[in-house]
Amino acid sequence: MKRVVAVIAVLVLAVTTFAAVGLAIRGALPDDSGPTARPTPSPTTPPPASVTEAPAPDLADLYSQRIDWQPCETNDEHDCGLLTVPVDYSEPQGEAIDLALLRVPASGERVGSMVVNPGGPGARGTSYAAAAGQVFREPLLQGFDVVGFDPRGVGRSAPVDCLSDEALNASLAGDPTPDTPEEQAAYREGVLSYGDKCVENSGPVVGHVTTTEAARDMDVLRSALGEETLTYFGASYGTKLGATYAELFPEQVGRFVLDGAVDVALDPQSLSLDQAEGFETALRAYVQNCLDSTDNCFLGDSVEEGLATISGLLDTIDEKPLPAGERELTVGNAFYGIITPLYNRDYWFLLSTALASALEGKGSALMQLADAYASRNADGTYVDNSIEANYAINCLDDPTSVPFGKVPALFEVFEEASPTFGRVFAWGMTSCRGIAVTSSEEPLTIRGEGAAPIVVLGTSRDPATPLKWARTLAGQLDSGVLVERDGDGHTAYNAGNECIDTLVEDYLLAGDVPADGTTC
Repeated sequence: MKRVVAVIAVLVLAVTTFAAVGLAIRGALPDDSGPTARPTPSPTTPPPASVTEAPAPDLADLYSQRIDWQPCETNDEHDCGLLTVPVDYSEPQGEAIDLALLRVPASGERVGSMVVNPGGPGARGTSYAAAAGQVFREPLLQGFDVVGFDPRGVGRSAPVDCLSDEALNASLAGDPTPDTPEEQAAYREGVLSYGDKCVENSGPVVGHVTTTEAARDMDVLRSALGEETLTYFGASYGTKLGATYAELFPEQVGRFVLDGAVDVALDPQSLSLDQAEGFETALRAYVQNCLDSTDNCFLGDSVEEGLATISGLLDTIDEKPLPAGERELTVGNAFYGIITPLYNRDYWFLLSTALASALEGKGSALMQLADAYASRNADGTYVDNSIEANYAINCLDDPTSVPFGKVPALFEVFEEASPTFGRVFAWGMTSCRGIAVTSSEEPLTIRGEGAAPIVVLGTSRDPATPLKWARTLAGQLDSGVLVERDGDGHTAYNAGNECIDTLVEDYLLAGDVPADGTTC
């Protein structure tokens, strides 16, 4: 099971609106330690002036950068490098940070560079690129240098740091639906102290990790790669990043695929409600599959019975955690363990194994899935800072939150959207009350006017980014082209649908724009 959980970590790509339910790419991806001292040849022909032209004179030095690619320490078939960007774009000559980069060179006739982002926010683009052989199909691997970057504040790019490993363990194990005054007091204390701890442990970068600033970084990266326009594949939150880039730099948009799209205009409560409904839909599909695939589904004889069994299990764990080796599986851990396999239908069998074991009083299997979600190693350390970066980016982008005392008033509408998970999402609306910094970036209205065609993908039963978000984003973007996949799981490309895969590859490689509204 450990090997399969590692594969799940590649597939858990998600959008988040609140730190308490942060869902991002997690876990044991190939190591992409820094560059070694063995240089690889760099292009000798300087890029044309149109590539390196800066949007403002004081950014000229940034846009004239060339990346010194060197073989990565643990895989010399991958190249590692650094990109220098300012902490604050309003002071480009001030403090600077280096962004970690990883490139998987094209294996065939090279078309160009394709920059990729897996979502989160807080997920590492370097790990996503390192896993390109699992994420992308052969035509794209042959044609493109797949280039991933850890966005500012993430991974090895001036990472934000909020909690010790021990404190993060406790935070993830905490009750996401506090019932008693004692539980509510502990929840409140954790939320209110989170932001202060991020500032205390991270330095000035924690106030400059917005999506807008990450999009500005992507244009510096485009220039450093020697590309006149940017070719980009963004999944989940990566679609918000891509759409933001299109608004800021429409003339530099090349071939863009936004997979598992986010509605960038939704207010936080509507977004959370939609996501709660999405996970409920996915859970219902999982239970229905159990009923269809066996004469005696262990969850019950109907979808409603199956959902009641799962809810009852969570209530039991809330009252008394289950043994999980040397640890205890709390209701917080159980929640993350249940939602993690919902991202991909191929791994629903893991959820069945874990739930059946938990119903027998054993928590280890669900705990493994929860650890995969959180990028937690067996020794209690963490592979990356994705949980903390998720909080910092989301709450800087939009610090909107609900006062603790008003959460119960949300229960009815959230439980209507998701009887199983509704209260978790309702309590999650409070998370940004602890934010301790303010963004220096003005909010954007995203249209991307003047951009080349942007392909927006949505999946009918996507748990994390509902199909209606893709439909809305495609309409919001001036050049949006909607393609829908009928299926389960999060994101559409390389999920077993040949129609989707061929359309995406023909577009990225040859510029063949699919018809708007295509359904696969």
